[in-house]
Amino acid sequence: MTINKALLALAMGFALAACSNAEQANSSAEGAADAAADAQAAANETQDPALAGTAQAAADDAAAAADAAADAAAQAAAAGTNDGAEHAADAADHAESQAEDAADAAEEVAP
Repeated sequence: MTINKALLALAMGFALAACSNAEQANSSAEGAADAAADAQAAANETQDPALAGTAQAAADDAAAAADAAADAAAQAAAAGTNDGAEHAADAADHAESQAEDAADAAEEVAP
């Protein structure tokens, strides 16, 4: 019975870790979506025609990063292993950072 309990505890630990990674990935995807919305708002506010294209390109980059974060979150949720979920969560976190950087770029050129 002790070995069964140990195996059960180990399995529960892996399940919790995978759940944690999926939650992290979802949080990153939400952050990336927020950054993309902020970038698009900044691009919409840019009135200088010389800067509008730059702001829109940054908003497009933020939207692409948000899409990548959402894809990574879905992969984390579907991952069959803890390593797979962890890699997907890391990818989502990286995509969130890219979206935030793009949003910052769009906001820098907005009035």
